[in-house]
Amino acid sequence: QVQLVESGGGLVLPGGSLRLSCAASGETFSRYTIAWFRQAPGKDREFVAAAKRYDSNARYADSVKGRFTMSRDNAKNAVYLQMSDLKPEDTAVYYCAAGSTVITSSMGRPGAYHYWGQGTQVTVSS
Repeated sequence: QVQLVESGGGLVLPGGSLRLSCAASGETFSRYTIAWFRQAPGKDREFVAAAKRYDSNARYADSVKGRFTMSRDNAKNAVYLQMSDLKPEDTAVYYCAAGSTVITSSMGRPGAYHYWGQGTQVTVSS
C-alpha cells in the first residue's frame, strides 16, 4: 500500500502561485502512476495532472495547461504541483492519487487510482 499526504494549500490572490507537495510512504513509490485531482464544492472530482512511473512528461487537463507543472522525485518519494497564474476557478480541494495499474487512456479517471491523500484546500480569491 501507499500512504499519501498533501500539503501546501492556502489562500492566494488571483494571478498568484502555490506549490503543492504530496509525500508518499509505504511501497516503492516509483512503481506508481501519480496524479493530481481537484474537487470544488458541488462538482465532481476533476483531473488536473498525472505522471507515469518513469515518465518525466506529465499530462495535464486543458484548463491548467501552461499554468501548472507537475514533477516527481522518486528518490524522495514526493510529487509536486507548481501552480501559477491562479484563477478563482482553480479553487478546490486538491488530492494526490496513486495507482499501480493505470493505463494511459485512464490516467484522467479517478477510478483508475487506488490510493488517495486527504486533500489540501486551495482558495483563489481577492
